[in-house]
Amino acid sequence: MNDTSNAIPPRLRIALYQPDIPGNTGTILRLAACLGLSVDIIEPAGFDISDRNLKRSGMDYLASVALTRHVNWQRFDEWRREDGRRLVLASTKAALPYTRFEFRADDILLFGRESAGVPDHVHETADARILIPMMAGQRSINVAMSAAMIAGEALKQTCWN
Repeated sequence: MNDTSNAIPPRLRIALYQPDIPGNTGTILRLAACLGLSVDIIEPAGFDISDRNLKRSGMDYLASVALTRHVNWQRFDEWRREDGRRLVLASTKAALPYTRFEFRADDILLFGRESAGVPDHVHETADARILIPMMAGQRSINVAMSAAMIAGEALKQTCWN
């Protein structure tokens, strides 16, 4: 039997699929730093994701966040499969409310582009699809707000109890 008492438990991750808006990415990086989450950025992004730009949008929180950049969807998907991570996609096309989903501490919460979400092949790859119920006639909630709501529920279920 292996002694895992000193092992670092897997942590919840937020993945951003080709983000469009630096301010939203910065807000999510700040959220992740404050809550101890890791962030994956799946390129290409709709803006220059140089460390300089990320520092501007993420303020002084960038140094505190575990950030991994993936050159494309294929590389990200290969990595997460090798790591045995479940991919949970936030989507307006989903049927299951995020508050009824059973999260795991090692889930990756995937959020799509602000302008277009994720393409069908990414949608189909997800292990689970969840949504934030909204009032009829509304398109979507800001991606940073969505990430905060869903990450909060996931943390509540997995480590704040």
